Amino acid sequence: MLDNFDSIKVGLGDKSYPIYIGSGTINSLPEFLTEVRFPSNITIISNETVYALHGETLHSVLDNVGLSVSVITIEDGEEFKNMSTLMSIYDGLVQNNTDRSSGIIALGGGVVGDIAGLAAATFLRGIDYLQIPTTLLAQVDSSVGGKTAVNHSLGKNLIGTFNQPKLVCIDIDFLDTLPEREFLAGVAEIIKYGIIRDLSFFNWMNDNRQALLAKEPNAVVHAVKTSCQIKADIVEIDEKESSIMAILNYGHTFGHAVESLTDYREFLHGEAVAIGMVVAARCSHLTGYCTIETVKDIREIIKAYKLPVTIPGFSVEQYLEAMMHDKKMKNGRLNMVLNKDIGNCVVEEIADPASLFNDIIGKVELNSV
Repeated sequence: MLDNFDSIKVGLGDKSYPIYIGSGTINSLPEFLTEVRFPSNITIISNETVYALHGETLHSVLDNVGLSVSVITIEDGEEFKNMSTLMSIYDGLVQNNTDRSSGIIALGGGVVGDIAGLAAATFLRGIDYLQIPTTLLAQVDSSVGGKTAVNHSLGKNLIGTFNQPKLVCIDIDFLDTLPEREFLAGVAEIIKYGIIRDLSFFNWMNDNRQALLAKEPNAVVHAVKTSCQIKADIVEIDEKESSIMAILNYGHTFGHAVESLTDYREFLHGEAVAIGMVVAARCSHLTGYCTIETVKDIREIIKAYKLPVTIPGFSVEQYLEAMMHDKKMKNGRLNMVLNKDIGNCVVEEIADPASLFNDIIGKVELNSV
């Protein structure tokens, strides 16, 4: 039955795990659990919104095979991805008598996946967990690769660790209840993969925009699987972001600054990354890695998918201060992922960030050369 779905293997030796992708994959979760020898004592971690939508479905699947299941729900929103919420999860795990033979299922988007993964990595010095991502952004990005974290008031994802899941179960049917804005935020990460790694996929995104926006199953599965395969290929080479994995941060350096400066309340993560990708493309042009036509191509596909391209009105100094707290800083130096045309990229140390960003900030939609 496992062969009925598209699948990808993230090859990391004894930490390898499968990603199952398709429509209705949640119904085969018991087989997936058996395949990876997942514990039978399970705690579901979700947020209030997702659990109300999909908790009953997950319970019906798990209860049918006699597993012991408890639930911890957290508040919904990026602003709750913090140490206080993490502590409340620890409280729930203790109250549920969770031990080292227990496992965690993260049911939700990127916030749930990140914080549940961090809880699994640290509670009792580590217990098993798996990801059931319910947003497009989580399906194509945050559920794969084992990056777990919570935010700090001075920056995004500053407190965390790498903790690979036992498996990732991606059911595109969950996207049926996803608000359009959140679906589009996930598309931003899909566009990113084309820009940094695969020109043909970038062109596919252009050619199949209507099908993807309509959530046609074949288009969604292709977009999700291609994105996951690109990320898996990179993670296999560089699990802990010491070299090539850093290219996955394309658009994120400036995007995280946008999120931080707006207190994580104005933009969804993917929307901030969309703005960051346009800024990164402009930086790439100014540093000689791509033409202005490429900048416009990137900007146009982002706009075509109804994502923002306008830089919020903070000063260069405010943006630089926010970026200086980003976890991608090394030895006090700002590194950015810059696209080399489309389909390739490079990580570049920005020698004079103030001068570079002075030439960008204020150009409302980055139209001018």
